[in-house]
Amino acid sequence: MEVKLDKQYPLDVDATRAWALLTDLKAVASCMPGAEITEQLSDTSYKGAVKVKVGPAVAQFGGTVDVLESVTAQRKMVLRGKGADKGGSSASMDLTAIITADPANAAHCVLNGQAAVIVNGKFAQFGGRMMVQVSDMLLAQFVENFRQTALTLPTADGASSTQTTSHVSAPVVAREINGLAIFWALVKSWFGGLFNKRA
Repeated sequence: MEVKLDKQYPLDVDATRAWALLTDLKAVASCMPGAEITEQLSDTSYKGAVKVKVGPAVAQFGGTVDVLESVTAQRKMVLRGKGADKGGSSASMDLTAIITADPANAAHCVLNGQAAVIVNGKFAQFGGRMMVQVSDMLLAQFVENFRQTALTLPTADGASSTQTTSHVSAPVVAREINGLAIFWALVKSWFGGLFNKRA
C-alpha cells in the first residue's frame, strides 16, 4: 500500500538554523518520537531504529536511511528510508524536504515535505486513510520538536545559545511511539467524524 504526503509547516525560526538542523540526521531522527540513528555507515548512509509500543507490547523496526541529495543553495534534502520488523512488516519512504525562507519575515521559514510511503505486511491492513491520520499525528509532534531544537541553535549574528559544538543536541522525546495513544486518537477522530455527518 502506498501513501503520498505533501505538507507545509510554518516555523518561527529562520531558514539558516532550520537548514543547519535538517542536515544533521542524528538530531533530526531524535526529533521523531521513537526514532534514532544507531550507526553511521558512510557520509550519506545511516542505520536506524524505531520503537512502537502498543500496551505492554513493543515492536522494533530496523533499517537504513540514505541521503540521495543535499543542495545547500536550495536548502533541499532528499532521503530514502527502508525498514522491517521481525514480524515481516516492511516500509520504505522517499522524502524530499525543503526549507524556504519567509520573504516577509526573516525570523520565520517554512518546512516543506513531500513523501511517498510504501507499507507492506500487517500495517498495510490499516488502510490509506488511517495511515495518513497516523502520519499527520507523528509529523505534528516531529515538527514541534524540530522547531524547538532549531531555536536552540546560534543565530547568524552569533547570539548566545546553549549549543557549544557544531552538532545539534535534540530535545528529549519519547523513545518509542505509543501506538495505544495513536489508536485512541484515531478512534476519537472516527467517532467525531461519524457524529458530524449525522448532525
